[in-house]
This record gives sequence, C-alpha cells and structure tokens, in this order.
Amino acid sequence: MRLLQEKLSKYDVPQKIKDLGIYPYFRTIESDQDTEVIINGKKVLMFGSNAYLGLTNHPKVKQASIDAINKYGTGCAGSRFLNGTLDIHISLEKKLAEFVGKEDAIVYSTGFQVNLGVVSCVTGREDYILWDELDHASIIEGHRLSFSTKLKYKHNDMESLEKQLQKCAPDKIKLIVVDGVFSMEGDIVDLPGIVALAKKYNASVMVDEAHGIGVLGEQGRGTCNHFGLTDEVDLIMGTFSKSFASIGGFIAGDKDTINYLRHNSRSYIFSASNTPAATAAADASLDIMLNEPERIEHLWTITNMALEGFRAMGCEIGHTATPIIPLYVRDNDKTFLITRDLFDAGIFVNPVVAPAVSPQDTLIRFSLMATHTEAQLKIALVEIEKAFKRYGII
Repeated sequence: MRLLQEKLSKYDVPQKIKDLGIYPYFRTIESDQDTEVIINGKKVLMFGSNAYLGLTNHPKVKQASIDAINKYGTGCAGSRFLNGTLDIHISLEKKLAEFVGKEDAIVYSTGFQVNLGVVSCVTGREDYILWDELDHASIIEGHRLSFSTKLKYKHNDMESLEKQLQKCAPDKIKLIVVDGVFSMEGDIVDLPGIVALAKKYNASVMVDEAHGIGVLGEQGRGTCNHFGLTDEVDLIMGTFSKSFASIGGFIAGDKDTINYLRHNSRSYIFSASNTPAATAAADASLDIMLNEPERIEHLWTITNMALEGFRAMGCEIGHTATPIIPLYVRDNDKTFLITRDLFDAGIFVNPVVAPAVSPQDTLIRFSLMATHTEAQLKIALVEIEKAFKRYGII
C-alpha cells in the first residue's frame, strides 16, 4: 500500500458511526425537494432544506429550465472568459445588480466559487482581510488563498473587530468579509456596527447574502437592504442554491471592481460557466421573488410560530432571528441519536457536530421554507419535544 493510501485508510470515523446505526449523512432523496420528501420509500417532512422560498419545484422555474435546455443545450463547454458566455448570463447579471442595488454583477458556477475567487484576489500582500470566526467555509478557504494578512474577530463582536482593525496599517486596504445571516446559528450580522467601524478605519465591506436573500429586506433583497446600508457595503455576494432554487452564485459591486474580478478571479476564469438550465432557473426564481411577496410573508409567519414554539418548550436556540433555527444539544452522541429518532418519526433535520463546531456547541439545524404549512410545523414541534425530553435536553 502506498503512503497516501495508508494514511487515508486510517480515517474510520464514518464507519464507526455507521456501525452504531446513527450515521446521518448522504440520505438519498427519491423525490423533488419539497416540504415532504421520500427517502428509502418513506415519506418524511423536510426541515433541513435551504430552499427558503420553496421554489425548487415551482412550475415556472422548472419550465424556464426546460426552455433553456431546448434553446441552448445542457452545457456551455467552456468558461465565461472564453466560449461560455450566453445572453442569458448577461441579462441575469444585470437583473441581479439592480436587485441588490449595485452597478454591476458577475455570475459564478457555484456560491462557493464566488467567495473562493473574490476573497482570494481583491487584496494584496500588504493588505488585510478581517473575518468573523463563524464565517462560512467558502470565505475561510478564500482568504487562505490570499497573500494578505488575515485577522479573525469574535463572532458579531464589534469590540473584537475594532481591536483587529487597530492592528492594521492605516494606508493599506482593509477588507471586512462577513455573512449576512450565519448559516448554522441563524443570527443576523451587526451590519450597522461593522459599517460604522469601516468608516472609522477606512475599511471596505463584503457581505455574503447566501442566507439573507429571499428572507430579509424589501422583496427579499437581503441583509444590506434590511438595514438600509446597501450603499455602505462595497461587495454583495449571493448564491443560487438557496432561495434561487438552482446552483451558482454572484458578486455585485461597482463597475471597476467587477471589471477587475472578470479578468483576475481564477475560480471564475478557469471554471465552466453556469449551465443554461441553472441560469434560467435562477432568473425565474428572481422574478417570482419580486412578484409573489406572500411567499416571504408566510415564511415569516411560520418562522415566528416556530421560534415561539421552541422557546415555549424550553429549547436553547441562541440568537437566531431567521428561518434557520439552531436547537442546541451540546453533546455529539445525543445529536446523532436525536437526528436518527426524528428521522424514524418522519422528521428530517440536519445534525451539526464536531469538528464543524466545538463538541459543547453541537446542535440540530432546523430550517423552514415558505411552503411549509402550520400543520407540518406542529407535527415537527411535537416530535422534537418528545426527542429532546427523551435525552434530557429539555
């Protein structure tokens, strides 16, 4: 056996969890991504999806994808930089820029590729990247590729951020990169605090709106719009795999910055462009977001019901204020056991365990869609209360 194989063969954590009968990953869905899905022939209620507006099986979204395939084929066979730019890419970029309130935008193949390609290339060796300790992994991977000095600050802690800004040379670029809504905790960034510090220390701000668009702001325009601070934020990132019911991502900003990224962002230049179907699906989802405000209204109705329900039963849910609700278990094994028991009871949720979080911060990630009914939510609340009581969490 070669040395590489020998090393990797020693990784047996998943096998041990499988042997215990509590392995919760790669559960194969045999139906569309809806509030109810079929897994191994069994119907379960889906409370683990990021499709916040419930658009993945919307007839207009599906038809837009079909029409795009009929016109353009299944793929672009190249990068945007060379032979892979379609007219629908350009039109979607214009719509996205207008939607988030910026001059221009470019579309990447995935949301991860956006953060990887933007964060890694916009600052230089003598500059600084400042990041929240709970930022998404794609932001972390992006700044790892950068030659800039990286400074981490405590989660949503403006005093900690200011201390890090004070370490920076005044005449160098300082980029603060942060999630608008934190993907596991569900809490909202203190954007007013960040913007105030950015002005004080002449820093720039980039906000990852992956979990904010479709949820917060006017017509779902996101966290920056929610706070009325769009003009104070330099770069706004979004992904298509949540509220846009597709796959891909975008970055929006001023024309000069976007022009630079078009010609220097390696994950954009050297990746195949978005498929016609994915591009058309995102475009159609944006139209629905703008024209069906009742979806966001209902999302918030059931979100508030869920928050009240979990608080009433005594669950620890942290500082969440969104459809992402962390149910803290604070024990790795119990988190796996509860996930298994809930699945057996017909409830799909996601476990978040070490090393993704520290062992004392493990949680069940419960997320809502605009298409969930109040009846479905009530069923989930009953089963979660049973499971949490069974393991002494509440």
